Amino acid sequence: MKQRPTTLNSEVKQALDEALQRYSGNHHGKNASYIPYLASVPSNLFGISIMFCDGTHAEVGDTDYAFAIESISKVFTLAHVLDEVGPQVLRSKIGCDPTGEPFNSVIALELHKGRPLNPFVNAGAMATVSLIKAETAKDRWDQIQTTYNAFAGRELTVNEEVYQSEANTNQHNRGIAWLLQSYGYMHADPMQVCDVYTRQCSVSITCHDLVTMGVTLANGGVNPITGKRVVAAKNVAPILSEMTLNGLYDTTGDWYYKVGLPGKSGVGGGILAVVPGVCAIAAFAPPLDVAGNSVRGQLAAEHLSRTLNLSLLHEFA
Repeated sequence: MKQRPTTLNSEVKQALDEALQRYSGNHHGKNASYIPYLASVPSNLFGISIMFCDGTHAEVGDTDYAFAIESISKVFTLAHVLDEVGPQVLRSKIGCDPTGEPFNSVIALELHKGRPLNPFVNAGAMATVSLIKAETAKDRWDQIQTTYNAFAGRELTVNEEVYQSEANTNQHNRGIAWLLQSYGYMHADPMQVCDVYTRQCSVSITCHDLVTMGVTLANGGVNPITGKRVVAAKNVAPILSEMTLNGLYDTTGDWYYKVGLPGKSGVGGGILAVVPGVCAIAAFAPPLDVAGNSVRGQLAAEHLSRTLNLSLLHEFA
């Protein structure tokens, strides 16, 4: 059986080049249109990065283009909250099961008496933000930003144009926040939480940033570039579990069947896959499938997983 690589080599570089060449011409999917700014991002952009736990990395394509992190942010806010309150408290307030509904579903909340089923749907993400111990919106946001910076190994910033675009069109999320409040699953001011959540989704990252954030999880919570621990080792498994169960919304099962790795997508076109103890893969391409996942990003991750034997189910491949 073919061995998976544990550091950068010529085989990895070849697989990256193949993925870029093979899928650059794929024009399926459409940019997210419900957020005006995202609709304007050039749809031909495509970048792929891989980084190993020893810090070696390679990238191809538009990996220096800054895009909105969007729902991938939920992974790293979850990491902060797990470190702050612990898995047991989190699980008592937010579940870990798929909803079978779109990521912004209200029906899923109503069917379960207001309890969010997982922290990666919008309701669960806002409930997660509300669990951060903070007196003010600024304090809440500062904690999130500090965590993101530590994962990326550099200071990240909010794309204010994205933030304003989302803040002007997030009435649905505001409604979800009030619904959470009515059921007792919102643990801070609903509109403050909704605004902080909108801001976290507007953080600007590149493929290189995203792969660094992902490999920090692969490396047991230690950023291999800075050498600093970002999240407690005991909390990495719960994060990867959520990514495995709910990372790509209602097509997570299809993703795991094809890629076999914990993953997370965002409607900004980013996608992240984590190989525990080995590496992370990040891709960026704005056109999305009907579930809100990058089409070319999924194809690139599947190619790398298959070609480099990265799937967690590789023993049976």
